[in-house]
Amino acid sequence: MFELKEYQQEALNTLTSFFQRCRMDGDIDTAFQQTLQDNNFIETPYRAYSFDDTPYVCIRIPTGGGKTVLGAYAVSTAATHYLSQDFPIVLWLVPTTTIQQQTVSALKSNPDYTDHLNREFANQVSVFDIADVNQIRAQDIGNKTIIVVSTIANLRVAKTSDRKVYQYHEDFEPHFAKLSRQHPFYDKLETVSEDDVSENGLTVNDIGKIKYSQRTYKSPHSHKK
Repeated sequence: MFELKEYQQEALNTLTSFFQRCRMDGDIDTAFQQTLQDNNFIETPYRAYSFDDTPYVCIRIPTGGGKTVLGAYAVSTAATHYLSQDFPIVLWLVPTTTIQQQTVSALKSNPDYTDHLNREFANQVSVFDIADVNQIRAQDIGNKTIIVVSTIANLRVAKTSDRKVYQYHEDFEPHFAKLSRQHPFYDKLETVSEDDVSENGLTVNDIGKIKYSQRTYKSPHSHKK
């Protein structure tokens, strides 16, 4: 049976402590500073960038230190100790397409990762390459842990209509079919623009409607990288 190395477990314990403080007090900056002090780390200002109220931290692990293993364990750590969700949706970003393919394969078949994820999420785990996200069913949201693996380059684009990850796709319609205008996040959803009209049979009559895409929710930090 796979066991974490001591430094890997210590890193996860530190992450757990940080998440618990964030959830308990709602003060990410203070939670970050307290976590640094507990581990005798150099005092460093917390940088939220544009993530606002979402904790933004980095675990530094040396080359060959098991970053993919820690990533898999970090998913369950965040779900349990911060999100309080049984089945989260995870966007797993990697630097290259080669690592992307390797990561998808590992998360689907390597027992060092799959055993942990299946144990933590009651065998309800689905892993997708970002090119295959149209296979995610609306009924799986909230009933399965969904991990989508992509490269950073897929999202780092100024003109979103030029990338498939941002484009309209009718397969995503079921995910938005029951969404009402009264939903608290309705006004934050991306809508069809003039740049989108030429794709997938959209017309000018569709401008302003909710865009059925992989990246419809416009977070505060989108399009800035």
